Amino acid sequence: MLQPATTSAATTLEIASVLGIGAVAIFVGVMGLLVAALIRRRGQPANAALWVAGGGIAFPIVVLSALLAYSTARGLQLQRPSAEALIIEVSGVQWWWEVRYRDPLTGREIRSANEVRLPVGRAVTLGLTSADVIHSFWVPALGGKVDMVPGRVNQLGVEVAQPGVYRGVCAEFCGDQHAKMALHVVAVAPDEFDRWLTAQAAPAVAPGSSAAENGQRLFTELRCNACHSVRGITNGPRNAPDLTHVASRLYIGAGELPTQRDAFARWIADIQHIKPGARMPAYGHLDQESLMALAAFLDGLK
Repeated sequence: MLQPATTSAATTLEIASVLGIGAVAIFVGVMGLLVAALIRRRGQPANAALWVAGGGIAFPIVVLSALLAYSTARGLQLQRPSAEALIIEVSGVQWWWEVRYRDPLTGREIRSANEVRLPVGRAVTLGLTSADVIHSFWVPALGGKVDMVPGRVNQLGVEVAQPGVYRGVCAEFCGDQHAKMALHVVAVAPDEFDRWLTAQAAPAVAPGSSAAENGQRLFTELRCNACHSVRGITNGPRNAPDLTHVASRLYIGAGELPTQRDAFARWIADIQHIKPGARMPAYGHLDQESLMALAAFLDGLK
């Protein structure tokens, strides 16, 4: 939050700084009066009425009113959602993030998970909701926290000024793995974003090796497709992260492991140790060859 990447985040930091300075000034003043009262000589006139009227009534009214007026005026300048902005829907789920885009060519929905891609310099409206309990979307470099409430869509307008990767978290306690519910926002150049979105709209590519082919077979036999969807290969229900292009993301497991083949194998075999309570069984009973075949299949979904 001390390195804002959007105008809204910079404004929020400015407001917080001014209010913090005002709070410190009031605290120092009150402590100074306390010290003065303690060292005042016994019998010395206290002028109580003056102190009460000046320090207890006039001073708080003037200072706090000034801070209120300032924060209200600056708050009104925070970026508002625009009708022409790119709309991205983000839904909090225990304990991951579902992200939905619209294909500009076909209008079809493109689903991803745990990572939001944004074009630099373009206004974006994030539609924020929840699939189960109350979550809170907070990417400190982009702006303030916004609650994600079931049955309701709150909005956050952002416009990232420079490319980069910005880490976010769920800022509302939402269950056992609340602390392991990270989100990464990747800001890229507009043309790069357009190419990425076009690639995301495409179905998954067929496995390119015998190990990956074996992994695809195991993916179906083990009923992984009962929860996960891989468009073009197996279109399962949508009650778990869409894995169509999972290997193109920076992390798996909502920020738990970097996207690597060995990490896929570790996640499949030991998920309940990495993220206890996650709604996915561990497959540690599989032999190493089967685990690596599944990992090869997932690692090919770029």
